[in-house]
Amino acid sequence: MDSHESGYFTETTSIEVVTRRNKKATNERIRFAMEVITRKLHEAVKEIEPTQQEWLQAILFLTKTGHLSNEWRQEFILLSDVLGVSMLVDAINHRKPSGATENTVLGPFHVERAPEMEMGDNICLDQKGEPMLVRGRVIDLAGNPIGNATLDVWQANDEGFYDVQQRGIQPDFNLRGVFRTESDGRYWFKAVKPKFYPIPDDGTVGRLLALLGRHPYRPAHLHFIVKADGFETLTTHVFDPDDPYIDSDAVFGVKRSLMVRFEHVTEDARLAAFGFSEPFWEVEYDFVMAQAGPHN
Repeated sequence: MDSHESGYFTETTSIEVVTRRNKKATNERIRFAMEVITRKLHEAVKEIEPTQQEWLQAILFLTKTGHLSNEWRQEFILLSDVLGVSMLVDAINHRKPSGATENTVLGPFHVERAPEMEMGDNICLDQKGEPMLVRGRVIDLAGNPIGNATLDVWQANDEGFYDVQQRGIQPDFNLRGVFRTESDGRYWFKAVKPKFYPIPDDGTVGRLLALLGRHPYRPAHLHFIVKADGFETLTTHVFDPDDPYIDSDAVFGVKRSLMVRFEHVTEDARLAAFGFSEPFWEVEYDFVMAQAGPHN
């Protein structure tokens, strides 16, 4: 028997005995990860001291979570989201230099190959909801404009649903579009004022939130993926600071730097200037891109 296989399992020696068995792992990264996971898991079990029935319930919870997951729904990602793990992984992998716009989670409703649109176009295809103008600049850390940057934009409608959640009700690619900045880095497009909405809460994750006394809602926001040659890709949101759920996002995606005022515009001169026939909401936000490459 190899020395790393020796040792008998006890409550006291459990971590050491289990992790030593992995000494000959062929992948060092996996060996390291499993050592950390085993240690933390055993420490949690020792602190919680679950009954056999409680442990079985935990196993059944994970089993049902797996059964709910398919190509259209990933309940494990949702679980990761509500536990704050998705945001933590995102933060670790997208550390930014001071002054750069912060990242946040992609979310489950991004769609590839959204149509490229002309600057100033309206991404709302069904004309439902309160009209909104979104504008700003894409710049670097020194404030220089970034021309030909692409902004992949998507949002929920005024009822809190994305087009992929209401096929046959919303037009395909409703409230989605890709825009390219001009040489001065500016962008602008028309949309509708978004609304807060619940994450899917009819499964195991929703049950867990209810047991924890937590709501399933995300505050109103707009999604962006901003890309430019020579710069790190930015995946982020812009949030309405007056939303009732701004301080309690179910997936912890809100960052103070990503909040921007939603201004209600009613003056006739400004309505005419921006081509609106009725009052509209205006959001202005500048995206600050970090140069590609190491900066930590």
